[in-house]
Amino acid sequence: MRRVHETRETTGAGGAGGARLHRQLGLAGLTFISLGSVIGSGWLLGALTAAEVAGPASVVSWAIAGALVALLALVYAELGAAYPVAGGTARYPQLVLGPLGGFVAGWVAWIPAVALAPLEVTAALSYLDHRFPGLVDDDGTLTRSGLALAAAALIVFTAVNLLGVRWLARTNTVTVGWKVLVPAVTVVALTATAFHPANFQAGGGFAPFGAKGVFTALPAGVVFSLQGFEQAVQMGAEAKRPHRDLPRAIIVATLAGTALYFLLQVAFIAAVEPARLAAGWSRPLGTGDYGPYATLATNLGLGWLAILLYIDAVVSPGGTALIYLGTSARLSYSLARTRSLPAVLARLDRRGVPIVSVLLAAAVGMVVLLPFPSWQNLVRLVSSATFVMYGFAPVCLAVLRRADPDRFRPYRLPAARILAPLGFAAANLVIYWAGWRTNQKLFAAIAVGLAVFGGYQATRPAGRRPDLEWRAAWWIAPWLGGLAVLSWLGQFGGRGVLPFWVDLAVVAGFALVVFAAAVRAAVSTGVGRRRVEIARIQTSDAAGGETGGGEIEGAENEAIPGHGPPGR
Repeated sequence: MRRVHETRETTGAGGAGGARLHRQLGLAGLTFISLGSVIGSGWLLGALTAAEVAGPASVVSWAIAGALVALLALVYAELGAAYPVAGGTARYPQLVLGPLGGFVAGWVAWIPAVALAPLEVTAALSYLDHRFPGLVDDDGTLTRSGLALAAAALIVFTAVNLLGVRWLARTNTVTVGWKVLVPAVTVVALTATAFHPANFQAGGGFAPFGAKGVFTALPAGVVFSLQGFEQAVQMGAEAKRPHRDLPRAIIVATLAGTALYFLLQVAFIAAVEPARLAAGWSRPLGTGDYGPYATLATNLGLGWLAILLYIDAVVSPGGTALIYLGTSARLSYSLARTRSLPAVLARLDRRGVPIVSVLLAAAVGMVVLLPFPSWQNLVRLVSSATFVMYGFAPVCLAVLRRADPDRFRPYRLPAARILAPLGFAAANLVIYWAGWRTNQKLFAAIAVGLAVFGGYQATRPAGRRPDLEWRAAWWIAPWLGGLAVLSWLGQFGGRGVLPFWVDLAVVAGFALVVFAAAVRAAVSTGVGRRRVEIARIQTSDAAGGETGGGEIEGAENEAIPGHGPPGR
């Protein structure tokens, strides 16, 4: 079988003198990038938010979210190992669905990624406002002082990203160790000091808000907290041994993050003073409290833990913001490489940094810092957009299994014919649970993106405009349109026309039909097969013979790395 060695992904048009992305990330770096993205502001604020809408049954919410996210993580584990390119969540749909479908997927990936950095910074300041009042207004938006601090933080994160991926990895490695240690210490300290088993039946019983509360908690901060495992995929073109390390990094980060969040929710529920639950779970720690664990630690006389938590309120969200600013830049870089956005966004400096894309992410982040809704409201939008992005992955996996059957796949999703459509259905359910008020904003943002795409294509000479290959992507419009209608008719912020449980069955059934149509459309038009066949494979004599990234000049010659197993 053909031996394929490491290659590097260079810039196309708009490149800077042959600059390239450098393969400098090993297993530890990739794992820390994904785990550092998973452990952010969610652990500081997610438990309180989930308990307020689901009560003790919020632990079930974390279990459900862990199962759903793990399923999608396994899909990305196969894709990332087999196709290690920059901004993979945008590139896989482009490979399978063509320019139009690829842009939609890339846009919905970029929206939450570029919003996460300022959102994490806002969450940190919301937490610190409990100790240093004056950073956040009563409605959860930043004050002038808070805006100044948030802007300064984004400038620092931008500077680190501009120094290169090695600096990003080193900085993140230091912060992730702290980010894992403090939550673990919090679980041990709270359970050892105050564990009230009766709290799991207090305030109206185990599930005071019923099953609907369990599902409502998912987009209210639970799935938001667990997302981010795919960030290692975005850095695929900068991984030393992507075939071996990417699937391991994704799976380890997902499992570790889920276990830690579940234990944190248990510790939070058990540590609340039972007298505060007499009136229910709507305000277990008082009105407007943005520092739940610090409040518990202070009330229990654990002053040392409260100090650690306030320090972590800067480190955990800050570390996540640092990562997302970098990975969102890889997404816009990817969209430029496939000629969906201006080529200047694909420009690399001598360090291999997509400098214009990093600066764009920082600029958009500054705008997002302006007085928008509070953390709890923004996470719903981010979660919904992220799971639209996740929804493309099972479709891509099913199509590429058929279009590219001979590719070496170091990790293969077991029972893919069953789990891939189930993963698509899971993503659709999370989008539905986000509610109509959130989803209408998301669909409006997608419409804006399509307008940007159309406007950019209109400015290009007629001979350089790509064939949109809409026959492979036609299903996206009825998919998103159908979800909009179901959200409007549903039980989560909608008209309530669809009865509870019936709505979940309808959404799941609708998703399975769309999945079958999507795979059939892509396979029948042959878009994925043609793109695999015309991929230009570049080889070099890199030590170790590991498969690497390929050069991607544009939509018509999408190069994806090697077809053979390394070293054979």
